[in-house]
Amino acid sequence: MSQHTAYTASRSPEFALLGFLAAGPPTHGYDLHRRLTDELGQVWHASQSQTYAILARLEARGLVCSTVVEQARLPARRLLELTPAGRAQFEAWLAAPTGASIRAIRVDFITRLYFAARLHPELAPGMVQVEINAARAVLHDLQTDLAAMPAVEQRFNRLALELRIRQLSAVIDWLNTCTIPEGDSHATSGPPALP
Repeated sequence: MSQHTAYTASRSPEFALLGFLAAGPPTHGYDLHRRLTDELGQVWHASQSQTYAILARLEARGLVCSTVVEQARLPARRLLELTPAGRAQFEAWLAAPTGASIRAIRVDFITRLYFAARLHPELAPGMVQVEINAARAVLHDLQTDLAAMPAVEQRFNRLALELRIRQLSAVIDWLNTCTIPEGDSHATSGPPALP
């Protein structure tokens, strides 16, 4: 996939699950679900059964493979790991720009930034700047559209456009606070500390 192609905002945490597998040793589905909930629970909401179904789809597509591990007195467990095709797809997704929709930034960008900080911390600042630039370009286009829109005849379209402009402006302000301290691959981005 081209570096300039933005993935559309995903409605499934499949890339987050691929990322957890890329970032660590082979693991079990339960552990992946727990990490998704513990580490990205404000971004992704998935039940344990949804996580297992996503992992089964990833395995069917050849992005993940599993090994059955027998356990004494317990049911066998499947140990999951990333295939080379899964790693390639994850890395392509990680390198692609997110796009400037509010949902894409809230879900996909935060997920990308999380994994960039852990796997390729040198890429995180550039990712933030790419998102800021993309959001500013879209904001400029929206402001241009608003300026050209008739005030009376298009009252409700103007209200909708004004809302989008304010939301995107707030997102740009937030993006400007997204920093990953150098050498801290477990730091999170967020607003400055309050006094």
